[in-house]
Amino acid sequence: MKVILREDVTNKGKAGQIIDVKTGYARNYLIPQALAYLANDANMKVYEHEKVQKVKQGEQQRGAALKLKEEIEKISLTAVVKVGDDDQLFGSVTTQTIADLLAEKGYDYNHRKIQLDDPIKELGVFEASVNLYQDVAATLKIWVVKE
Repeated sequence: MKVILREDVTNKGKAGQIIDVKTGYARNYLIPQALAYLANDANMKVYEHEKVQKVKQGEQQRGAALKLKEEIEKISLTAVVKVGDDDQLFGSVTTQTIADLLAEKGYDYNHRKIQLDDPIKELGVFEASVNLYQDVAATLKIWVVKE
């Protein structure tokens, strides 16, 4: 059975490809999971329309991410931490700590979208990267000061 893939399917093909698969696989998995259409002219037109809509939506999301990037790069966060002798931190400042500080400022992000080279274990000024969209990332300054 020939189908048009709507999404990338592991070990089968990329979105937009017309592939030949077993009938049961198409009827029981690909089509019900909305991963493919039957390969015919009407469905090809539907896929082309979906493709145009995805491109438009992607451009809108990228534009919104670029605006958000400008906002986030203006922010500087201050992490107040407990320190011991020789200004050594108790614990460290992690991506979860940064996500919590961002939430206090009104930006709710999953800590997995925030990247640090290493957990911060000393006082000073550090930078973190926040992934906003596929190729859009904002750089954030974090001030780590003692309590």
